[in-house]
Amino acid sequence: MKTQIQRRLLPDNQRLVKGVPDFLARIYAARGVVEESDLSLGLQDLLDARQLKGVDRAVQLLVWAIYNRKKIIIVGDFDCDGATSTALAILALSAMGAQDCQYIVPNRFEFGYGLTPEIVDLAATKFPDLIVTVDNGIASMDGVAHAKSLGIKVLVTDHHLPGDELPVADAIVNPNQPGCEFLSKNAAGVGVIFYVLSSLRSALRNDKWFEKQQIAEPNMGNYLDLVALGTIADLVPLDRNNRILVEQGLKRIRAGRCRPGIRAILSLSQRSLVQVRASDMGFVVGPRLNAAGRLDDMSLGIECLLAEEESYARGLAARLDELNQERKNIEHDMKLDAEFQLKDMHIYQQSTDESEALNDDANMAWGICLFEAHWHQGVIGILASRIKEKLHRPVIIFAPANDDSDTEHAMLKGSARSIQGFHMRDALDLLAKRHPELLSKFGGHAMAAGMSIRKQDFEAFSSAFELVVREVLTKSDLQAILYSDGELRSNELSLGNIASLELAGPWGQQFPEPSFDGVFTVVQSRILKDKHLKLVLSPQGETQIFDAIEFNSDWVSRPLPEKIRVLYRPNINEFRGKRNVQLLIDHLELI
Repeated sequence: MKTQIQRRLLPDNQRLVKGVPDFLARIYAARGVVEESDLSLGLQDLLDARQLKGVDRAVQLLVWAIYNRKKIIIVGDFDCDGATSTALAILALSAMGAQDCQYIVPNRFEFGYGLTPEIVDLAATKFPDLIVTVDNGIASMDGVAHAKSLGIKVLVTDHHLPGDELPVADAIVNPNQPGCEFLSKNAAGVGVIFYVLSSLRSALRNDKWFEKQQIAEPNMGNYLDLVALGTIADLVPLDRNNRILVEQGLKRIRAGRCRPGIRAILSLSQRSLVQVRASDMGFVVGPRLNAAGRLDDMSLGIECLLAEEESYARGLAARLDELNQERKNIEHDMKLDAEFQLKDMHIYQQSTDESEALNDDANMAWGICLFEAHWHQGVIGILASRIKEKLHRPVIIFAPANDDSDTEHAMLKGSARSIQGFHMRDALDLLAKRHPELLSKFGGHAMAAGMSIRKQDFEAFSSAFELVVREVLTKSDLQAILYSDGELRSNELSLGNIASLELAGPWGQQFPEPSFDGVFTVVQSRILKDKHLKLVLSPQGETQIFDAIEFNSDWVSRPLPEKIRVLYRPNINEFRGKRNVQLLIDHLELI
């Protein structure tokens, strides 16, 4: 794959936000922040919940359920956003006086995603009066209709893109539904239910419910650790509203005001609570919670988030850590299988230095579809992400949907990941309209989606997908572009500047952590654990040296020249009480 480093250039007349050093102002401007008010991330700056279509009706349903002691069942999703949404709903509703509030999270291997009729039947055994979906439901036409036929009221809270038809729920809250004026279309599922519950708290307060029942009015800010975790882990764009939710949640975590389960996972991973960053939520806590939904049952992750006792939370966190390691092992084996398939498809060719390089032949696949009968359904999304990052092409990974993978009517589950310029859900919608017989069901976002197809249709689906990809993309779209905030001199690579960068976030999707590029002299190099490249580098023309590391490097089997160009993120490495500047290398190339 060809990769181009491109610097984020600002127009000559670009205004810079006042009140911060130019070093930071340029970085902010490159991300669209030019007003001081844009840097205010207080709760008072959150968007008004009244902009959410359906929120008033949702509150009415919940007030009815609480006042009349009705049974509420929360139906969540089996990822981190779904787990945090479920835990938040259980905790907040119980604190507001709900007498009977339980949850069901579908096991992906038995029921699949969303409020299916089968999940409704399972919920019905608990005799609920109200089902509340969190992080799902907008595509659950059959499930909602089935619940209604059983006399169960349904409140859908979701953030996924709706199809042409909406479920006939009693209320729907989704910023992406037609007619919704809520400006943050990027809200995660946990953000949506947070807004609904905050509105409920206000309604109960206005009705003097807490006084009448002699219960403490819950502080919704106490749940922002869950909102921050779910928002980061779901990789939604960090628009200003999401940045406020994340920043406020991280502040509470750093102050120790977080769920015992989050604290236990961070402690087990040797992460400092007081220095926690958004990346710790995305790369440490999130994957461990997700491992439960991928390999076992997300109830384990939800119970960890609901745990009140520290010792109980630590035990659950340890089990999540074990599952995450198991997930890594499965992923490693699946990745080897995938690379073998890609070589067989002539995706790779041998380059002159005997390393694998991407074949640039115009006849090679633009859209990648892979399947193995023994692949694990819970890990296909991660594998799709890994291959997408390596090849910079839309990727769909399939695995058997159940144990009857050898039968004539066997079904496959697919997980898709996309690149900039290719809206995955819209592409699948186009494919489904052209070939309605190929897709049993699908849903998702621009950058990620899920689907089901018949095993016998895999080749036909792959061919149809390839045609759609080639229709939408151009060859230049297949070149990966890595963005840099420019070059830093040695004196700018200071502990103070790097600390200010860390505090200037939160960084995340579409508000990326600053990265820089430059030419360096290689002073030393060595290999760690057979896959990481540890370097000592000196900026070209300067004498100061810096430690650097590239994790899972493609250069471990190749000699490095004296000078290289790298794209890196500076961070502060603490070891044995000493703090030093370290460069985290995202891309390395010859010059």
